[in-house]
Amino acid sequence: MNIQQIKYVIAVEKLRSFGEAAKECYISQPTLSTMIARYEEEIGVIIFDRKTKPVTVTKEGKQIVQQLKILANEFQNLDVKISNLKGELVGKIKVGVIPTIAPYLLPRFLNEWIGKLPKMQFEISELTTDKIIEGIKHRDIDIGIASTPLKEPDLIEHHLYDEPFLLYDKSGSGLKHGFNLKEIDINRLWLLEEGHCMKTQTETICGLRKKRKINSNLEYKSGSIDTLLRFVEKYNGITLLPLLSTTEFPLKNQKLLKEFKSPVPARSVGLIVHKHFIKQNVLAMLKKDIIKATSKVLDTRKPRLQLINPI
Repeated sequence: MNIQQIKYVIAVEKLRSFGEAAKECYISQPTLSTMIARYEEEIGVIIFDRKTKPVTVTKEGKQIVQQLKILANEFQNLDVKISNLKGELVGKIKVGVIPTIAPYLLPRFLNEWIGKLPKMQFEISELTTDKIIEGIKHRDIDIGIASTPLKEPDLIEHHLYDEPFLLYDKSGSGLKHGFNLKEIDINRLWLLEEGHCMKTQTETICGLRKKRKINSNLEYKSGSIDTLLRFVEKYNGITLLPLLSTTEFPLKNQKLLKEFKSPVPARSVGLIVHKHFIKQNVLAMLKKDIIKATSKVLDTRKPRLQLINPI
């Protein structure tokens, strides 16, 4: 077995095509297929079922591929360690960000961060929390940005900031600043889904959701704040929005934002990495840049917060 064979197997598993994998690896398809077949013969396990289209991974092959991904990551870590010893910052970083954070956080720091690392390649994707957890565990993602805590034993979380929620009220309810959740008209309440029910410590929000009657035969789950707002506008509803998503609202929309009475419901946002993540200098730079980019907005509001557990 060699590192090239590992890369070929991983490419086929990802693309489910020997032809596409060969293109990605910049070799001919017969060469790639022969190298993988030779490896299968060496270990005595068939990894891919070549008779299916797209190519499928055998039950035994799934276990092999999972271990090969760990090995490939360790080879990459070795290269990074050597580069660090030389004072270089090189390699590729894959970052996963949940959709309710990505469009409002990334523009605040991304150019500055990647500008400091000109020899590195960055791949950033919007993913659900579950996909980020799975990706980090399987080493398909290096760094996640999501609501925390996630309480995953193989992952390490680095706190970034706590973000208050605001009420966006298109219902004409007449609510003033300094109200609490019990005063909300639950029949006009639209909430965002992030792949799981968003709970407060008292499960107040999830309890309200079961009673709402906007449409008895409609259950709409949106992972996009922009989409959610379209429904709120259309149906004269109300919803909860994280603070950073509201900072660039036009004035007419700003007037529809209302603050909660203390303690204000909020979410904690953090960086998530695998416990064996090695690029600590890159992580430290990322954390510093995000805190710097958000502190000016978040430091102006320091109410007592009641953090919502994302799981």
